Amino acid sequence: MDTLFELHTIMYILAGAGVGLAVGITGVGGGSLMTPLLLLFGFPTNIAIGTDLIYAAITKGGGVFSHQRQSTIQWDLVFRLARGSIPASIITVTILNLYFDDPESYQHVLVTTLGVMLMLTSVVLLFKNRLQTLSKSSLNGDSFLIKHRNSLTTFMGVLLGICVTLSSVGAGAFGAAILLVLYPNLSPIKVIGTDIAHAVPLTLIAGLGHISLGNVNFILLISLLIGSLPAIHIGTMLGKRVPDKILQPTLASILLIIGVKYAFF
Repeated sequence: MDTLFELHTIMYILAGAGVGLAVGITGVGGGSLMTPLLLLFGFPTNIAIGTDLIYAAITKGGGVFSHQRQSTIQWDLVFRLARGSIPASIITVTILNLYFDDPESYQHVLVTTLGVMLMLTSVVLLFKNRLQTLSKSSLNGDSFLIKHRNSLTTFMGVLLGICVTLSSVGAGAFGAAILLVLYPNLSPIKVIGTDIAHAVPLTLIAGLGHISLGNVNFILLISLLIGSLPAIHIGTMLGKRVPDKILQPTLASILLIIGVKYAFF
C-alpha cells in the first residue's frame, strides 16, 4: 500500500514538472494543461478543477511580485476585472453548494464548461495576433469598445469569474484576450502582468470556494507543486531558445481536440 502511494506521489510530482515545463516554455496557463491531465489520471472533475485552482493561485503568485517590481501591472484594469470576476466566482460556488446535492450532480456542468473553455483557449492561442490587429484597426474614440470598455471590462470579468470557477481554465489565455481586445495599445508585457495580477485573486477565491465544497486534494496539490515550481523556471529559460511559432499552434490544436471531446462527448 505504501509503495503504491509512493509511486502515485512520484507520478504526480513528474506530472507537475511536465506541466510546469510546458507553462514556462509556451506561456500557456497551467489550468488548460493540468486539469485535463488530472482527469486522465482518473480524478473526478470536481477534484481536478478545485485542486488546479489552488495550484494556479500559488504558482502564479510569484509572478505578481516580479511584474510589480517591473511596474508592468495596470492595477486599475485589475480592479475593473476583479469587481466582476470575484463576486461572480463567489456566487457560482454558492449556487453549486445550495442547488446541488453533491459533486456528482454537477459534474456535467463542470465537464461541459471545461470543454468550452479549452476550445476558447485554443482559438485565442491560434488567433491572438490577429485579434490584437483587428482591435487596433478599429480603435477610435467613437467606437463602441472604446466608449463602453470600462463596463465591458467588468462584464467580461463576470463571465471570466463564472467560467474559471467551473473549469479552472481561462484566467490566463482568455483573460489576456479580453485585455488585448479592449486595450489594444497596452504593451504585451503589461497584458501579461495585468492578467497574472488578476488571475491570482480570482483563482484563489474560486479555489477557496472549492475547498469549502470538499473539491481539493491537498496531497495531490503538494505533489504537483513540488514538481512544477522548479520546472517553470527551467521552462522559462528554455522558452527563449524554442520557436514559439511551432509550439503554441501545436499546443492549441491539442487543446482544441480535448475541448471538443469534453464539450460534446
